[in-house]
Amino acid sequence: MDGHSRNADPEELARFDEAASGWWDPAGDFAPLHAINPLRLDYIERRAGALAGRRVLDVGCGGGILAEGLADRGAEVTGIDLAERSLEVARLHALETGAAVTYRHVAVEALAEEAPASFDLVTCLELLEHVPDPASVVRACAALVRPGGDVVFSTLSRTPKAYLFAIVGAERVLRLLPRGTHRYSAFIRPSELGTWVRASGLELAHLQGLGYNPITRRYFLGDDVTVNYLAHCRRPDPQSP
Repeated sequence: MDGHSRNADPEELARFDEAASGWWDPAGDFAPLHAINPLRLDYIERRAGALAGRRVLDVGCGGGILAEGLADRGAEVTGIDLAERSLEVARLHALETGAAVTYRHVAVEALAEEAPASFDLVTCLELLEHVPDPASVVRACAALVRPGGDVVFSTLSRTPKAYLFAIVGAERVLRLLPRGTHRYSAFIRPSELGTWVRASGLELAHLQGLGYNPITRRYFLGDDVTVNYLAHCRRPDPQSP
């Protein structure tokens, strides 16, 4: 294990490891991730361009739901995480499906030192609100993408509406997620993420909200970024005219 592993909450890692066997159960604890994955993939491809042939890094890949989706669309994918049992599940599932994904147990900060500017696209979804120092993750993602490349983040905004929808609604009422999945204090406002993004040398190109309709039980992309949101960033290319 590298020295950068300190930017991880041991309780969070333990919780994800405990639930690791359910990563690929579409009706289990990770059902919302399965439901939103097509939306996330469509957003990434719409903003960053076709994925075929692109070198992509998925930071905080968990059991590989997004990573396999990226690979299915033709990307050359590397997934990294610090939850070892989740990575074991991801590797096993990739063997079963034939998904061309390379998984590594490494901190994003350590990989940024090892392989800077190595990826065309870096994705970091549903992770920033689970680490002690999210700004450090943003900096590492910025370092890992090549000039002219794209970075996509997703997280939850620290607003009363997000507390009502993501914690009270999703965890306690609708039980879409296990209780304790999220801590409101760790949610990140778009303005805060934007500050970290710009300080890391990235440009914030686009924000997109992700909502849920409890009547139809369907997720959708929209303009409201006060609960869940995605952020598309670009690393400027000094050589570009």
